[in-house]
Amino acid sequence: ILWRSWDYKEQAAEALKLTAFDLKELGVIDEIVPEPVGGAHKDKEKMYAEFKKRLSKALKSLKGVKPEKLIKKRRQKFYDIGVWIEEK
Repeated sequence: ILWRSWDYKEQAAEALKLTAFDLKELGVIDEIVPEPVGGAHKDKEKMYAEFKKRLSKALKSLKGVKPEKLIKKRRQKFYDIGVWIEEK
């Protein structure tokens, strides 16, 4: 979109703040799951195991939390990302 060339995809992602680190800093994502050396496709089993471990931990932290509280917390997370302008 910016340069009309796939050759500049990394620069475009950085300019648009689409990198994993940017999304973590902005609060869009909760955690970055590192890939095995060479990418996730190079060692699928290792990637699956790491993702399963982290997902299980995240789900355990939610166990016992009332749905109303989860919904409120989720909404607040996304409210905090944006800018809200009050209409007059």
